[in-house]
Amino acid sequence: MPPPFVAFTSLGRKALPNQYDILGLALIFSAFIAISHFSQGLTLPIAAPESTVTSLDYAGLPYYAMRTTLRMFAAMAASLLFTFTYATLAAKSRRAELVLIPLLDILQSVPILGFLSFTVTFFLGLFPGSILGVECAAIFAIFTSQAWNMAFSFYQSLRSVPRDLAEVASGFQLSGWQRFWQLEAPFAMPGLIWNMMMSMSGGWFFVVASEAISVGDTTIKLPGVGSYLALAIEQKRIDAVFAAVVAMAIVILAYDQLLFRPLVAFASRFRVELSAGQSQSRSFVRDLFLRTHWLRELTRPPSDLFQSFALWRLELRRSHKFKAAPNPALSRLVDILWFVAIAAMIAWSGWRIVDYVSTELTFADLGQAVEYTLFTLIRVVLLLALATIVWVPVGVWIGLRPALADKIQPLAQFLAAFPANVIFPIAVVLILRFSLNPDIWLSPLIVFGTQWYILFNVIAGAAAFPNDLKEAVAGFRIRGLDWWKSVMIPAIFPFYVTGALTASGGSWNAAIVAEYVRWGDTVVAAHGIGAYIAKATEQGDYPKIVLGVAVMSTVVILFNRLFWRPLFGLAERRLRLD
Repeated sequence: MPPPFVAFTSLGRKALPNQYDILGLALIFSAFIAISHFSQGLTLPIAAPESTVTSLDYAGLPYYAMRTTLRMFAAMAASLLFTFTYATLAAKSRRAELVLIPLLDILQSVPILGFLSFTVTFFLGLFPGSILGVECAAIFAIFTSQAWNMAFSFYQSLRSVPRDLAEVASGFQLSGWQRFWQLEAPFAMPGLIWNMMMSMSGGWFFVVASEAISVGDTTIKLPGVGSYLALAIEQKRIDAVFAAVVAMAIVILAYDQLLFRPLVAFASRFRVELSAGQSQSRSFVRDLFLRTHWLRELTRPPSDLFQSFALWRLELRRSHKFKAAPNPALSRLVDILWFVAIAAMIAWSGWRIVDYVSTELTFADLGQAVEYTLFTLIRVVLLLALATIVWVPVGVWIGLRPALADKIQPLAQFLAAFPANVIFPIAVVLILRFSLNPDIWLSPLIVFGTQWYILFNVIAGAAAFPNDLKEAVAGFRIRGLDWWKSVMIPAIFPFYVTGALTASGGSWNAAIVAEYVRWGDTVVAAHGIGAYIAKATEQGDYPKIVLGVAVMSTVVILFNRLFWRPLFGLAERRLRLD
């Protein structure tokens, strides 16, 4: 065997970087330099002038845009870690599912303002006197707008793995660890990546609330597009609002092309089908990487390491004497004890809430909170029905055309990320100018940022439709209403339920900003639990915040248990690829 240096030099031109290597390395080093430069402000003291947004100068927008983007990607990393652990445990353990899925229903309905009200003090205590504590609070707030959607998507995918593939995995005697990385995670990738894009866009929708952190009587506006936009609305600067939207659009286009489009092209490899599709998702970043010499070789060792990591058995060895048949009586006893523990935890939590709010509130306040919650419920149901009628056909049409999906993807991300705050001035002016009813005309703002959950999931479902089934449908000439009823609706139904479920939770969250809108000193409010919580947060009335969040969470859990969960069970039992 020749020495490594001789073997390297004998490769000739292949040992030298080509023009694609140079371009790829330039992109990578530029990203590292940008991250290093824009993260320097993370350790400033809270009182430092640079630690907050005080000017609407356009020159500061690139810096603010990068700070916001770094926060969102930090939250995305935390959301991925949460998804792979929380959703997997809920999908694999029946007893854990009884707790984790209802808890996820609660978490996705709790408004970002509710999280911020009780977590800022904790993060400030971790880094006293430093802006890093406020940054962590902002990242956590963005995390709460991203993680639940991704967790529901991954959970749905794990529960709907085709039975024939599961039988093959059992035939190869794959351990639970190997099965997860070799079958379940790849099967979930297409839906998860589309929901990652939706989660990034959802982060933009709530970025104003997450970057304006209240500490006592002081509000710290962290450097970012969201706080810049909040200051522009406060000062009624339409030009600054437009500049913030343009900066946001540029950032979305950049990370769509550099990150999400390559991921979508990568995820297309994991579609469950017997014949290859005629058109594939394209990405210039992916094509650039495939033409490189050095970059491909540099990524080979990490790839081999991950492959070895995914093939570990990680299985506890058990002797034959412990392989006795399960005892039904013992299993039933464990279930009873588990249910008792859950009931005790719920009762204790309810008692603590009642004990806290009863010091200052009465049954009249409870009745008012319930009444406002029912108003918001009616809005959410009607708007989701309208969004379903509009976006399901559009999503199917886009998802079945990969080339069109590639072109629509950045536009859909921008529309999903478009902050509702930009619409607030128009809504306030029109409502006051024409004396319109806020209960009606503020309602569309609720679904403005959440309807895209339905669109993105339907696109993911239609894009994952196997090509061999498309050929079979064409061969049998199934068209028109029969095609929708017998082919496409069953195919996309599990994805639609996931999208509609997360859109429902997101709509409750969006009600906080959509039912109580502000333009300068002018406030327009609708009757609803969102306006109730927003007004209580503005006044620092913590008992009303707790009461509003508790009543909203209770109604959301009941609605999900009685309506969405039966649909989810139907999709899991009867509408899966087998």
